[in-house]
Amino acid sequence: MSTQFNRRKFLIYSSATIGSSIFIKACANSAPSATNSPAASGNASPVAATSGDTIKVGILHSLSGTMSISEKSVVDAEKLAIKEINAAGGVLGKQIQPIVEDGASNWDTFREKATKLIDQDKVAVVFGCWTSASRKNVKPVFESKNHMLWYPVQYEGQECSKNIFYTGAAPNQQIEPSVDWLLKNKGKEFFLVGSDYVFPRTANTIIKAQLEALGGKTVGEDYLPLGNTEVTPIITKIKQNLPNGGVIYNTLNGDSNVAFFKQLKGAGLTPEKYPSMSVSIAEEEVKAIGVEYLKGHYAAWNYFQTVDTPANKKFVAAFKKEYGENRVTNDPMEAAYIAVYLWKQAVEKAGVTDIAKVSAAAYGQTIDAPEGKVTVDANHHISKIVRIGQVRQDGLFDIVYATPAPVEPVPWNQFVKETKGFACDWSDPAKGGKYKQA
Repeated sequence: MSTQFNRRKFLIYSSATIGSSIFIKACANSAPSATNSPAASGNASPVAATSGDTIKVGILHSLSGTMSISEKSVVDAEKLAIKEINAAGGVLGKQIQPIVEDGASNWDTFREKATKLIDQDKVAVVFGCWTSASRKNVKPVFESKNHMLWYPVQYEGQECSKNIFYTGAAPNQQIEPSVDWLLKNKGKEFFLVGSDYVFPRTANTIIKAQLEALGGKTVGEDYLPLGNTEVTPIITKIKQNLPNGGVIYNTLNGDSNVAFFKQLKGAGLTPEKYPSMSVSIAEEEVKAIGVEYLKGHYAAWNYFQTVDTPANKKFVAAFKKEYGENRVTNDPMEAAYIAVYLWKQAVEKAGVTDIAKVSAAAYGQTIDAPEGKVTVDANHHISKIVRIGQVRQDGLFDIVYATPAPVEPVPWNQFVKETKGFACDWSDPAKGGKYKQA
């Protein structure tokens, strides 16, 4: 049975994010080429144990519980990248040995498994997490042990850890552009619905500030505990607050989305009058929920299976060959897939698996990813093209908007008063995770 997110824990995790304010996710058949990256200083860090001709890496996602609907496929993508790299000769002449652990949609379990991977298995790196609650719970583990996590999911920002590389979108690479697009194309009145934990709460704080700045209006806001499917009260509130239609901005995660979209359609709230924008529903979730409930609704990501690039065609073909023609790819899967390749490139540039040296070598790494060219920034995030897709009859997305070039990541939000003007630069010890720009 899935573990629901406890509200007391939410408040603990949220407070770690917001301080004192009110606000608080390669080519398929050959390793991509690396680019030179600027040197950066770093303290001595533990060198992961290697065994003979192998390098151990950790994979930590929910294989059970409410988040398994999304995270199982991310594991498949990471394992595919590892298989391809091993087939091409491995890393530093060694084969990658993945050690997979189940976070079980329980944030305490994530922390325990992260500790095990580092202390007992002595992995060189961990690829893992989905929800910000899980990331927030393992963050102190990686920081206290000076280890490395590659996190593949769009998130709420307001964070820039020395020990985490974020290959999903920062808010300015997903949330903010989607709000701009909705205001211009779908309406100015928004109802915000999300799961009750740090990502949706922070995302909605950003959205409310953005709407206020740009002339939009938040008419309602409501949350469900993760795994909760009692969505009828929220549907009722949407009808009351948007009697003539309007935008639904959806940050629900996991199984709650199944009940929400089924009841949304059952209540007659169709996308023609009540278009929804989701930031945690991709091709895999459309398939699980049912296209008949999602057709016509929207999602904001950096990658869709329908992206028309040679690198993506190779990626999709390789994934389907490995796991079956009926499988689909999505944004977190692609971000997880390229994370393994970016880490590989950094290790090869560093010449060792030492974490401080690999971290410094990661800056400036670039890859011809399925989503398009991406580059690792010194703020531990990557540049990404922003895309908005509309669910079509086959369960894939028609891309209705895309930025002409990759958008540089901005971890500290510039709409929220408390973080406006702040930035992150781990290549400069004087700046670090949060500094005030001149």
